[in-house]
Amino acid sequence: MNQASMMRLEYSFIHDNMCSFTVSEPGRKLAEKHFPSTMLRQAAAWQHETAEAEALLRAGSSVPLSSMEGIGIFLSLLGKGRIYDEKELDVLSSWLASIGQMKRYMAAKRELAPLLSGYADSMQDCPNLKAEIDRCIRSGWLLDNASPELSRIRRSAGVAEDRVRRKLDAALVKYRSSLQEAIVSRRGERYVIPVRRDQRKLVPGTVWDESSSGQTLFIEPSDVADLQAELSMWKQEEEQERTRILSMLSSMAEENGSQLAVNLEAMALFDFILARGKLARSYDGIRPELTAEPIIRLKGGRHPQLGDKAMPIDAELGIGWDQLCITGPNTGGKTIALKTLGLFTLMAQAGLFLPAEEGSEFGIFEDVLADVGDGQSIQQSLSTFSSHLAVLNDILGTAGGRTLVLLDELAAGTDPGEGIALSIAVLEELGRRGTKLAVTTHFNEIKAYASRTPRCMNARMAFDAETLQPLYRLEPGEAGDSYALSIAKRYGLPERVLKRAEEIKASGASTTASGKSTALLEEGVEGSRQNTGNKEESNFEPKIGLVMESRQTSQPTALKPTDVTQLADPQPPKPIKNTAKPKEFNVGDCVWIHPLKRTGIVYREADERGEVIVQVKKEKKTFNRKRLSLYISRDSLYPGEEYDMNIVFDSKENRKTRNLMSRKHVEGMRIETPSSNGGAGGPQ
Repeated sequence: MNQASMMRLEYSFIHDNMCSFTVSEPGRKLAEKHFPSTMLRQAAAWQHETAEAEALLRAGSSVPLSSMEGIGIFLSLLGKGRIYDEKELDVLSSWLASIGQMKRYMAAKRELAPLLSGYADSMQDCPNLKAEIDRCIRSGWLLDNASPELSRIRRSAGVAEDRVRRKLDAALVKYRSSLQEAIVSRRGERYVIPVRRDQRKLVPGTVWDESSSGQTLFIEPSDVADLQAELSMWKQEEEQERTRILSMLSSMAEENGSQLAVNLEAMALFDFILARGKLARSYDGIRPELTAEPIIRLKGGRHPQLGDKAMPIDAELGIGWDQLCITGPNTGGKTIALKTLGLFTLMAQAGLFLPAEEGSEFGIFEDVLADVGDGQSIQQSLSTFSSHLAVLNDILGTAGGRTLVLLDELAAGTDPGEGIALSIAVLEELGRRGTKLAVTTHFNEIKAYASRTPRCMNARMAFDAETLQPLYRLEPGEAGDSYALSIAKRYGLPERVLKRAEEIKASGASTTASGKSTALLEEGVEGSRQNTGNKEESNFEPKIGLVMESRQTSQPTALKPTDVTQLADPQPPKPIKNTAKPKEFNVGDCVWIHPLKRTGIVYREADERGEVIVQVKKEKKTFNRKRLSLYISRDSLYPGEEYDMNIVFDSKENRKTRNLMSRKHVEGMRIETPSSNGGAGGPQ
């Protein structure tokens, strides 16, 4: 998986949370090395483990996990001739006790967690080793009965030490006038008494130390020297016997080294698996269905980073469509929706439960590539747009049919016209590859691309236009508005600025980066432009007509409509309000059809009943003029009064026939004009 994309999707948040639920260092190391798999069998096995762990925790029983403190170091030194001390062997005994407890616990839970119970079958609590350690050591102390020889030596040493104590007590009485104070202390393995320096000659014996001031000497009296020598001999023999016993126990541990290593791996695995179960319960997660096909069916997904504030979203990808274009206002949740799709895909392939509803299904993707955030870098001299290009270059270099691509704010950071063109080209390229893609955008042209392209779907983030509050609900099937002016009003922008913006919006015009004013007219027409030089026809099938106002003159010039088919917003700009309210619409006028909530071109003017025939997406329909409003006048759409309207209304075949009939008579040739209900009209 692409590490940079995982970072952009903040997978580390969920990964760190999973690691925090482990209780042992070996378990944490397993969690830290765990990342999503691109193999269905592996991901499914992880999901099965997590499901059983979650079931154990849900049952309410306390799983006897071991913290295994110090065990990792203990086992790493096995086979190196080390003699372990009493405390280390005591820790080993306690750990073996926890191994036995885990085996008994999992055996009792075999019906609830058969897979994990099978893992526990591989563990051995090494009863002989544990029994021998417990016989010899208790609470980190080597017991007297660890061996008969140790017991004998310690008894003899105790007798010798008692004799030394009695001799020293007698010396305290004998030399009390020369002592600094009447106490017995030790220097090394020797018992001494404190004698004033000026009284040194009165106390025969060996000086073993002196005070920091030099006024006190610590002397071993001569009459206890022989007894202390005997005590030292017994202490040495005790140490030799202790070393022999610890060496024997260490050898037994080495003999069980391979089994101890298996126990460590199994206990660490239990810790890691149960950490995934604890993570699932922390956000009430569910087990997603996994499939080999690269698809996403998310039901009620809640981003785990938002906690209780997360609003559930539904989304699909790779089933009915391969590309999802998410639109809507800023702060409406588009980026969160994008991150949720990417993060949940990674989590599913990592064997983690999802904070979603039952029925959520995820396929296996070979990679998840995301461009989320502006990516600006002062050190690398990257602007917002150049950073997007760098990521896009990586995406186009690797994306395939089993890749999930997530692009936030497509076409942002540069000239809108060029950015939109580049974005559509990228979408087309990824569409040809079969890449599963989700993008967010504000641009109508990209919304139009989604509406006209097979395997591509528009979706909007729901927004309450009255309260200006986002609803954080993803609704596929329709493109959403940005509500920029409404949101700007909520944030307190000056009223005169907002009013002027409303006027510009109402005029139906938007200013492009090149300074040209464009009006978008959604209409289905077939036409051709004649080449005045050679009179050859160049065919096109536009859905949108574009009118550009020349920067040199005020006379509008007609542009060849593009092949973009659906540029109109689902809630288009308000029609021009005509204060005079003309009695008739002229042929060629663009009108707003209120019942259909879309535009059309006047094909025939109103009759005596006020019925107007309007061309709507290659069909001729009749509407009463009261149901129509002028959107863009004919004069603004077509150059000159002599413009041939047959180019707009007539089919390519009819225009060829008309051209032929104008030159000569052809027997039986005729032109049929469609009626207002879509059927054939009379011959011409």
